[in-house]
Amino acid sequence: MRRFHEASGSGESYSPAEDLFNRRRRTAGLILGPLLAALMLWLPMDVSPAAHNLSAVLVLMIVLWMTEAIPLAATALLGPTLVVVLGVAPARAAFAPFADPIIFLFIGSFILAEAMFVHRLDRRMAFSALASPWIGTSALRLIVVYAGVAAGLSMWMSNTATTAMFFPLGMAVLAELGRGRTNDPAFRRFALAMMLVTSFAASIGGMATPVGTPPNLIGKGLLLKNANIDISFAGWMAFAVPLVIVMLAALVVWMLYPAAKGVELSARATEGVREQLRALGPMTVGERNVVIAFGTTVLLWTLPGLLSLTFGQTHPWTTAVAAMVPESVAAILGALLLFFLPISWRARKFTLTWEEASHIDWGIILLFGGGLAMGGLADSTGLADGFGRWVVGHVPGAGTIGLTLVFTAIAILMSEAASNTAAATVVVPTAIAVATAAGISPLEPALGATFGASMGFMMPISTPPNAIVYSSGYIPIGAMMRTGIVLDVVGYVVIVVGVLTFGWVVR
Repeated sequence: MRRFHEASGSGESYSPAEDLFNRRRRTAGLILGPLLAALMLWLPMDVSPAAHNLSAVLVLMIVLWMTEAIPLAATALLGPTLVVVLGVAPARAAFAPFADPIIFLFIGSFILAEAMFVHRLDRRMAFSALASPWIGTSALRLIVVYAGVAAGLSMWMSNTATTAMFFPLGMAVLAELGRGRTNDPAFRRFALAMMLVTSFAASIGGMATPVGTPPNLIGKGLLLKNANIDISFAGWMAFAVPLVIVMLAALVVWMLYPAAKGVELSARATEGVREQLRALGPMTVGERNVVIAFGTTVLLWTLPGLLSLTFGQTHPWTTAVAAMVPESVAAILGALLLFFLPISWRARKFTLTWEEASHIDWGIILLFGGGLAMGGLADSTGLADGFGRWVVGHVPGAGTIGLTLVFTAIAILMSEAASNTAAATVVVPTAIAVATAAGISPLEPALGATFGASMGFMMPISTPPNAIVYSSGYIPIGAMMRTGIVLDVVGYVVIVVGVLTFGWVVR
């Protein structure tokens, strides 16, 4: 039975030239990282000795994260370890953020996503939508539903895992549709769009909820820790869901509609999806249990926001529920339900075993803990304030609009060369520090950087979903770059306008 980590890693493929680029990038990181860290220690800085030493560690981590010279999680552990060795902070302070409550929000949501994979609930949801009689022989309706379901699932699970699940489904449809017409320009155009939207829709959909993709939780956590801005689950969705809808609508109008013109589905192409749905059989007890646990969690996540809208933020019911069931506790309660809801009480078999649950992506959790640790230390040592004042001194008059424009662009550009998680870990705390030093709210620049880190549509190496669909053989590298850069620009405009106009909604 397919596990979360297996789905996440399946299907990635790079060309020999890209493999060579990756090797050279990692080699450069192993050399440049220590050299630049040593240079930072040698350069005079108008900060405390602790902040000076911390700056060297941060530079080393940023280089290692961008080049992926060693695993991202290993770099996250390296930073706090060096902080203790260099006397910046004691071990208890350096490693305490790895037990921050938001870490448990990660853990709970990852376990729920794993349960969806174990019991194939995700596949049932996808096949049920794509087997709808409403689609008929319309290639446009098929690809729009395909993109919508991919985006909807990636709101609650990894965009990489969502892409890995949809990739073979899309390939099966194209195999039937392409019989005898592999050289037909209309088919090639449709195949290109279907493969690209497999990755793009999953990445876009992940922005809609705090748990949809790691950059969201990184931005949310750092805003709370470094700027004391607490974004509720409901508040995030109130802002991000419309943002995602606008981007998906732009994707449909600009890419999917032209690609589907002149293409009709054969009966075999749609029947293949129905066969896979029938093969799943009736809904199992395990699937129903996952729905119960997942529904309970989402209700607890959104209940404080709903109570706030109904009774106001200061109403005793609102404050009591928010205090008793914060988002991290809601995620853990939902995950724990999976170990109590029985599949067979007589056999004492429950919805999820610990062996199955342990397959979640612990590396992402460690990466986030390391980012929180370094962000907190940058604040406590005065390094963030010093860096922010230096930037403001060299960019006078930079207000909310200017900083949002700059940091959103930096995050998008970095996400093309490094993982979106690494991009968020590096850019978001910088945006917060600079905005704070400039005397403006860090909310808009940090949100812009957070959402910008989820872009990265241009290259196969930009994100694992891109690598997965590139392996299909339907996507020329030039076409991915041309399409990706347009979507990056569209995303940049939508994010900046949305954040500057409606960013206040998340509060």
